[in-house]
Amino acid sequence: MAEMMKGNEAIAEAAVRAGARFYAGYPITPSSEIMEYLSWRMEEVGGAFVQAESELAGINMVIGAAACGVRALTASSGPGISLKQEGISTLCDEGLSAVVITQVRYGNGLGTLFTSQCDYNRETRGGGQGDYRCIVLCPSSIQEYVDLMLPAYELAEKYRIVVVMMGEGTLGQMMEPVTLPDFVETKRTPWALNGHYTYKKIGIFERDSMKEAVELREKYAAIQENEQRWQEESIEDADYVFVAYGVPGRATLGAVRELRAAGEKVGLIRPITAWPYPEKAFARINPNVKGIITVEENATGQMIDDAALAIKKTHKDRNIPAYALTYVYNTPPIRRIKEDYFKVKNGEVKEVY
Repeated sequence: MAEMMKGNEAIAEAAVRAGARFYAGYPITPSSEIMEYLSWRMEEVGGAFVQAESELAGINMVIGAAACGVRALTASSGPGISLKQEGISTLCDEGLSAVVITQVRYGNGLGTLFTSQCDYNRETRGGGQGDYRCIVLCPSSIQEYVDLMLPAYELAEKYRIVVVMMGEGTLGQMMEPVTLPDFVETKRTPWALNGHYTYKKIGIFERDSMKEAVELREKYAAIQENEQRWQEESIEDADYVFVAYGVPGRATLGAVRELRAAGEKVGLIRPITAWPYPEKAFARINPNVKGIITVEENATGQMIDDAALAIKKTHKDRNIPAYALTYVYNTPPIRRIKEDYFKVKNGEVKEVY
C-alpha cells in the first residue's frame, strides 16, 4: 500500500530493505535526512550506523565494511561527494561493492542549496584518480529511487564496483506516494575478509598489471553491453528527440506529450543509467530525425557530450545536430521547455554539435 513519504526517508528505508547494514557519513543539505533516518533505523535491524567526523572518514569506514562483506551505504551532496572521491576510487581499485547516494545541489566550491544536475561529469567520468568508472543510476521519482535500491546493490556485487545513485536535491526533499519493497535476505559477499590477506596487487609484476588492465576493460565492456537502462517515448518517427534524466526528465515527458497533442513530432529518451550511457536507445531513433535536444539542470551543458556522441555512433551516415537547453538550477516547467523547443525549431538556438 502506498504512503506519503519524504524522499530521503523513503530512500533510506529502501536501502535497509535492500539489505544495507552499515551506514557512515557526515550531514549535508539536501541529503541529511537519509543519515538522520538511519541513525535509529539501522539499530532496529541489527545494522551499524556511524556519524563520522568528516566525509573522508565516512567513505573510509564504508571501505572497511565493504571489505567485510556487508552491504554498505553513504550519502552526501556537492562538496561532500567531492571529498569522498579518493575513497570511491579505492573501492573500485580493490574490487569492493558499495552504494553512494548523491543528492545534487548547484554550484562550484561550497555551492548553493538549489536542486541541480551540475555534477553529471564528475559522477559519470569517475571523480577520483585512476582508471575506473562507477555505474550511475539517475531516478526521476521517489518511487523509482526506491525501486532501484536493490538493483543498485545487486549490480555493485555482480561487477564488484561502486554504484552511484545520482538524484537531485528535490528528490530528497519532495514527498510522493511510495510503495515500499519487501525485505531481502543477504549473505556476506564471497570475497569478504576471512583472516587471510591475499590481495593480488601485493608484489605485482608488470605482466600481471597488464593482465589486470585487460580484465578491467572486459568488465567495463560487459557493463556497457548489458546494463544500459532508459525510458523512451515516440522516438521512432520523431523529428526532434529530447534527452533528459531525473526530475527534468519527468517535466520533459510532459512537454513531449503536450507537443505531440499539438501535432509536433517529438520524442524522449530518459536515461536511467547515466553510465553506462544508453546508446542503444539512440539506435532506435528515427533515421530521418532533424536533431536531438538535451534538457539539463546546469549552466554549461554536460550530458550533451554523451548524447551527441551516442547519436553520432548510431547514425554514422548523417550529421545530426545536437542542442542543449540548460536551466542552471530548479526543475524547468513544461511551459518553458515547450517555448524553448520552438526556438530550436526556428533556428534561434545554436547547435552545440
